[in-house]
Amino acid sequence: EVATWSDQVWLSGGVCTSMPLGLSMEEIVVETGRRLGYRDGNWIDAARYQVHNTVCRIVDDPQKWSHKVNDQAIVVGWAGYDQNTAYLAPEHFLAHSFREAFALSCHSGVLKGQGPDGKLLVVMSEDARGWRLETLLVTLQQLESKSFVQLTAEIEAVAALAYARLQAADARWVSDWGQVALRINPNGPLTNGGSDGDNGQTGRKLAMDYYGPRVPQGGGALSGKHLTHIDRIGSYAARQAAVHAVQTGAKECLIRIAYAPNLMDPLEISWEVDGRCERVPGSFFNFETMCDRYHASVINQHLAQGRHFFDASLPWNAAPWPDGIKLPEAHAVSPTFEIM
Repeated sequence: EVATWSDQVWLSGGVCTSMPLGLSMEEIVVETGRRLGYRDGNWIDAARYQVHNTVCRIVDDPQKWSHKVNDQAIVVGWAGYDQNTAYLAPEHFLAHSFREAFALSCHSGVLKGQGPDGKLLVVMSEDARGWRLETLLVTLQQLESKSFVQLTAEIEAVAALAYARLQAADARWVSDWGQVALRINPNGPLTNGGSDGDNGQTGRKLAMDYYGPRVPQGGGALSGKHLTHIDRIGSYAARQAAVHAVQTGAKECLIRIAYAPNLMDPLEISWEVDGRCERVPGSFFNFETMCDRYHASVINQHLAQGRHFFDASLPWNAAPWPDGIKLPEAHAVSPTFEIM
């Protein structure tokens, strides 16, 4: 666990790695902060962090603790719409698309050096004619030396270009950019962002890691734990099964799965499906089967930026269904709530 406020960082818990870490925990904190953009010139300089470290570090095989279902869990998988929204609800896909555009611009575009702290909120409507973006709220940390007027103009330019690219790729985004109410830093210039503007703890804001506020979530964090932790690997498997359901005919699919410690198979699997589709068998959610299917090589730091279900290259978001996955004879799921 990590908690931070101002120039103080508290680390707790335990870490098991198969090889010794090349850096101390304090060095990892500083390096991570500087990589994010908290360096000289920013309100926060990660080099000034005072790190309070009580982490227990063990060099051993991490799977000694995760070779089985080691906790109870309820995991949730959801998919809807189509691959043009990454099988996400359009408002969630839209927010992530803007986030990616601003992150890239702050790294190497017209907003270079601004941030890294920021927030987005989108308001949109949906009907038979398409999707209408009504309001975009952008809050972005800026350098003290940056003109606020210039910043707002640059934010508007980045957002307009990102929206134009969305419209070029998908005609369902029907609002003209001129119809969108754009609100930028309504409180005025934000300079003291990061840990000096708010406190933070790992595990928060799971709605963005999952599927946005429209879809319920199981509650377990996806980042900061071994891939084989049941909260994480079970959520990925549920997502892949839901994507497959949509690919084979469902309009929308929500899957909830309950696990108990030391049991390889779920206690319960429930499906809520709008339409008819192929449903994977219950054995798809067996713990050992999931561990064989997903490999740690696909896990990287970028997932913690909210890309768990946004990144189409990840196996559980795959379209079409990956090679090598054998399903029993397909059978249809009626549009009802089912429990097996």
